[in-house]
Amino acid sequence: MRTLVDKNGEILFIYDATMCNPNGDPDDENKPRMDLEQERNLVSDVRLKRYIRDYLYDYFQVKGEDQTIYVTKAEGVVQAEDRIKKVLGRDSEDSVSSADLPILLTKLIDVRLFGATMPIKGGKKGEGEGITLTGPVQFNWGYSLNRVQLVESNTISSQFSSRQQAGQGTFGKDYRLYYSLIAFHGIISARRVREMYKKAGENPLGATTYEDLELLDQAMLKAIPLLATRSKIGQYPRLYVRFEYMDDETFIGDLRQYLRLSEEEGLRSIQDVKLEIGGITRYLEGIKEKINRVFVWQDVDLRTLVNGEERTFSEMLENILGSSKVISLV
Repeated sequence: MRTLVDKNGEILFIYDATMCNPNGDPDDENKPRMDLEQERNLVSDVRLKRYIRDYLYDYFQVKGEDQTIYVTKAEGVVQAEDRIKKVLGRDSEDSVSSADLPILLTKLIDVRLFGATMPIKGGKKGEGEGITLTGPVQFNWGYSLNRVQLVESNTISSQFSSRQQAGQGTFGKDYRLYYSLIAFHGIISARRVREMYKKAGENPLGATTYEDLELLDQAMLKAIPLLATRSKIGQYPRLYVRFEYMDDETFIGDLRQYLRLSEEEGLRSIQDVKLEIGGITRYLEGIKEKINRVFVWQDVDLRTLVNGEERTFSEMLENILGSSKVISLV
């Protein structure tokens, strides 16, 4: 039986990018998004969710289950209403109304997680032509913990193979970073789950469950390396931590502010990284009674330190919370 999420949670996710473009800025020649003053690489929450959605789409395609995603790139550019009709198995001339929303929510895991705006007419007069659902899982923008540098050489050439243009080539730009260690913060709101549960006609299959969060965990660890493209190859998860609190009121805040690198400049690989997490230790000591469980995965190549002494994130948490509350993800 699927169980609705009834406790708040938060996520700390770190991955790195080597000699690639983690998130191109379409307003700036597709250069990596940057905070130029701080020399930090930026990655939007939309980019991260795209990885997760694409992974979940492929996952359910292979499993053959009656689950899919709403915001998909697999079918090219389609109208949102056409996408909804396809999920429902409707003909193109059929209409869609708010009465269909509970069924859609049972089928669309990305809407249950992240929400969406859907072109569904409200059931009452004055409710408008669309429904906006705010999902319980939200991320803010990621940023690099280190100062980053653009690869100095960024011009590439391509050769035409057509008979008329044989031997001719074109030049373009391929912007990449040497190395970026990117950290994200996310939240999981149990109150948003209850709101979606009501929208789903109180069908527990139509709101976010703990089983959905287990799939989210899996996607966070596997999506980025599995879905690499030419500009994205060289990215790997390094740390994933999901806190589960005791109630639906607690949020402890963005833990990225307590992370420090031993060296912030000149990094070129994960072998150069030493991440000090002692600041998190001091903070968690004061709020440990609010934490129910913590799910943790750490890459073996990521070295984490507690006040200068090398310890894994799990070891740090077990020292504060006890081993029974720290669950290792595989």
